Amino acid sequence: MQVQKELQKETARPAEAGAVKSAARALDLLDEIAAHGPGTQLQLSARLSIPKSSLHALLRTMTARGWLQTDPTGSVYQLGIHSLTVSSAYLDGDPVLARATSILDEVAGTTGETVHLGRLDGADVIYTAKRESVHPLRMHSAVGRRLPAYATALGRALLAEMPDDARQGLVPESIAAITSHTTTEKGAVLEIIERAAYQGFATESEESCLGVRCFGVTLPFSNHPVDAMSVAVPISRLGDGREDLIVETLLSVRARLAAVQGNSLVR
Repeated sequence: MQVQKELQKETARPAEAGAVKSAARALDLLDEIAAHGPGTQLQLSARLSIPKSSLHALLRTMTARGWLQTDPTGSVYQLGIHSLTVSSAYLDGDPVLARATSILDEVAGTTGETVHLGRLDGADVIYTAKRESVHPLRMHSAVGRRLPAYATALGRALLAEMPDDARQGLVPESIAAITSHTTTEKGAVLEIIERAAYQGFATESEESCLGVRCFGVTLPFSNHPVDAMSVAVPISRLGDGREDLIVETLLSVRARLAAVQGNSLVR
C-alpha cells in the first residue's frame, strides 16, 4: 500500500488548490496551444472557456514577453521563441538526460534504428530525447511529444513496474484509438502490460504509429522508474532476427545499468 501511495504521488499532477487565477490561465494557454495548435483569440477563448476580454490582456502580455507570437496577419497565436528557450534549459539541466546520452548513442549504434527516451507524466509519456535511424525510412516523432502511456512501448514498460492497482488507475475505462491498430479494451491493455512485466520489456505494433513496431524497457535510475527507452522500427525491417537483436540489446543495457545502480530491477 505504501508503494502504491508513493507511485500515485510521483505520477499525479500537482494540486490546483491555491492557484493564482491569472498564472493558471497563462499556463493553461501554453498547454492548450502546445497540445492542440495555434488559434485566434476567439478560438482560444472558446477552447479554454476564458472570456475574450480577459484573454485579450493575457495574449498581449504573453506575446510581449515572447511566450507567444502571432502569424503575419497578427490574428493567430502560437508558441513564441521564449517557450523554446525555457524548454531547452530544462533539457540541458535534467540529470537523467545527461546520464542517458551515452546509452541512447549505444543502442542507436547497435540497432541502427530510432531510439526514444521518455518520461511518465500522469497517464502519459513525454518524449525527452531521440536518436534518429540511419535508414531513410524512419519514424516521424519529436522531443516533447505526449502520448498515452498505455499505447506506447515506453509507457507500457513503465506501467509494468507498478502494482496492479496503480496500473488500473492509469489505464482509462474508455480508450481512444490513435490508429486503427490501437488496443481499446482496458482488460486487453492490462493483459499486455502484465505480459511486459513478466518478459521484462514491452512492445506495441502500429498502435501509436502505422507501420512501426516499438520495443521498450525502463531505465533503473530510481526505485520506481519514471524514465524508459524504446527502439522504433518499421515492420518491413524486422526480418532476419532483427527483433531478437533489438530486444537483447535493450535487456542487456538495462541489466548493466541495474547492476551498476545496485538496483533490484534486474529480472
